[in-house]
Amino acid sequence: MTASTMQAHSTTAPASASAAQAAPKATASWRGWLAQRPSVFTLALIVLVCLAVGAINPGFFQLPVLIDIVRACTVLGLFALGVLIVLAAGGIDVSFAAIAALTMYSITKLVQNYFPEAPIALLLAAGALSGAVLGVFNGLLVHWLKAPSLIVTIGTQYLYRGILLTFVGTVFFMNVPAPMDAFGKLALWRFDTAQGLHVVLPATVLVLAGAAVLTWWLLNRTLIGRAVYAIGGSLAIAERLGYNLRTVHIFVFAYAGFLSGLAGIVHVSSTRLANPFDLVGNELDVIAAVILGGARITGGSGTVGGTLLGVVLVTLINNVLILAGVPSTWQKVIIGAFILVAGACFAMRKQG
Repeated sequence: MTASTMQAHSTTAPASASAAQAAPKATASWRGWLAQRPSVFTLALIVLVCLAVGAINPGFFQLPVLIDIVRACTVLGLFALGVLIVLAAGGIDVSFAAIAALTMYSITKLVQNYFPEAPIALLLAAGALSGAVLGVFNGLLVHWLKAPSLIVTIGTQYLYRGILLTFVGTVFFMNVPAPMDAFGKLALWRFDTAQGLHVVLPATVLVLAGAAVLTWWLLNRTLIGRAVYAIGGSLAIAERLGYNLRTVHIFVFAYAGFLSGLAGIVHVSSTRLANPFDLVGNELDVIAAVILGGARITGGSGTVGGTLLGVVLVTLINNVLILAGVPSTWQKVIIGAFILVAGACFAMRKQG
């Protein structure tokens, strides 16, 4: 072997070794970047679903469909923001739908019978306050009983449902109070399509927008938000740092109840029907949306933006796949598959 050949081999070997070392580093860097931004994965799933549905049915890419999706996201989004803050603290709440049903029906019945002209702002405030009170009860039980919040809120879910159906009523209100009816009809934007469809962007979406801003501010700009993430991340470390577990428990469940009460009033206003059997049964969809948005079921993480993307994804699957000819029975299958894929993807955060 000549000197020039030996020199070429000695030059090529380090270059090959460097390239081999660079590949794992690039992969690790990409995985780390994605692990820090789980909502990117959720966004990719949304784009994938939209492209698939749009390819099968081009009518999907129309403004009326987008507005329908936004409208469908409103109540689900309010629920999901409440579940997010409970999950971030290391708990879980499945009583939010029961809180919303009890709140919305009780207030509607009370207003219909005694205060038919009460302003909608007062009704929203009453719904939020009533839901918060029920949420405080959840938080106190979780703290006093020292039991898993899942067990406690399953119990209170049945308790609130039983109170509603036994003591409040089971009769549908087909004509809701005028302020609720007017709020449900209030539009931010109206237009008519070329096909003659009258499309309305309801003002109720402003409630979701306001709740999203408030939740973001609480989690990212306040001491209680730091406490929520700290306790969800490591209870032992959070206690050593001086965070009060009782205060955080009461706050997160009260806030989830607060948003549930709002969601109940918004639901009645949007549908213009007070049905005591509404809303119950969507608990798994809400929890799925929060998890798909990047929140860990064990706590300590989750963002408002990711949660809203999860809500959009679940709403797309539940409401839009029919446009692609996918049977409704497959909706849960697809959501379950997405959760499994998301779980595998988000597990990289533990390895990073």
